[in-house]
Amino acid sequence: MRVTTIQSIARKEFYHLIRDFRSLYLAFAIPLLLILLFGYALSLDVDNVKTVVVDHDRTALSRDFISRLDASAYFNVMRYLPGNREVTEYMDNGWATMAIVIPPDWTEKIESDREAPLQIILDGSDPNFASMSAGYITRYVSEYNNRLLEDFLNRRGMEKIMQPVSGAIRVWFNEDLESRNFIVPGIIAIIIMIVGAMLTSLIIAREYENGTMETIFSLPIGAVEFFIGKAIPYFFIGLTDVLIAVLMGQLLFGVVMKSNFWLLILAASLYLFVALSLGLLISILTKSQLVANQVAVLITYLPSLLLSDFVFPIVNMPKVLQVVTYIVPARYFIDILNGLYLRNLGLHMLWPSYAVLIVMFLFLSILTLVKLKREGL
Repeated sequence: MRVTTIQSIARKEFYHLIRDFRSLYLAFAIPLLLILLFGYALSLDVDNVKTVVVDHDRTALSRDFISRLDASAYFNVMRYLPGNREVTEYMDNGWATMAIVIPPDWTEKIESDREAPLQIILDGSDPNFASMSAGYITRYVSEYNNRLLEDFLNRRGMEKIMQPVSGAIRVWFNEDLESRNFIVPGIIAIIIMIVGAMLTSLIIAREYENGTMETIFSLPIGAVEFFIGKAIPYFFIGLTDVLIAVLMGQLLFGVVMKSNFWLLILAASLYLFVALSLGLLISILTKSQLVANQVAVLITYLPSLLLSDFVFPIVNMPKVLQVVTYIVPARYFIDILNGLYLRNLGLHMLWPSYAVLIVMFLFLSILTLVKLKREGL
């Protein structure tokens, strides 16, 4: 293996990147756009639930119930409606996601120590949003019941009844329960796959389409030299994108890594090696830029987004898909990112994921080298 040959191949690929505006656009513009879109637009938090109210009771107690609900950060009482027909209109058109209907004798039943139900209607078209909204309104109603009970006991000079079970909730790792704290780090895995796999999936296919691959076969170049030379430019571009993502996550979204920065660089480098090897393997197998791009999207970008525990929890997937996730490199990189960013873990806890990435890199690189040698290098 000759260093000068590797340098020549890497220099040629750098020159091509500089001349090819589309490759530079994919390498830098799209990752930056993904950071902004995912960071600002993608949020799994539920707040400001659009709420409409039908208050048939029209008493001080019913108005107090609604005003306290509106003061909560989770609900936004948009309008009081005259009747149920208007509720149907608002829910059908998506103008509101929750409706509360208070019956006319609601306060009277409460004051006479009888059960006082009220109707709560939720838009279930988004199950996750609806279930979280249901949890918030259930908790609010429970807290309001406790408040009414305290007022009742105070008026009669009685002591407050202590509940036998009291849960002291303490949130670890993501104390503010902000979804961006795990979404922003997860974007790094998507960016690396775009730069590492999707871009490199085109470079050997481009040589075949341009007819220059036959010339390369006639040169005194080994498969290892060709592999490393082609991968070097994209490795440095990918690592640069990682650093930009880390910096933007901290400056724009306040997402700060809790663990060692160099452990992130090590994990990103291993994951880049896997992505580059996979991209080059796709490129040499397809020999067509169009086919290579489509295949790369199907087996790199989409699994990294959908099957990596990034957006959708693996435990909620069907058993077959849970098994498939074990061959998705992003699953292990996302595990490392969560450990470094949120849990402040070290290498002694995360080494299994590092080890899997090393094994994947060795397997894919050997497969790529074997294929290159069979092609004539």
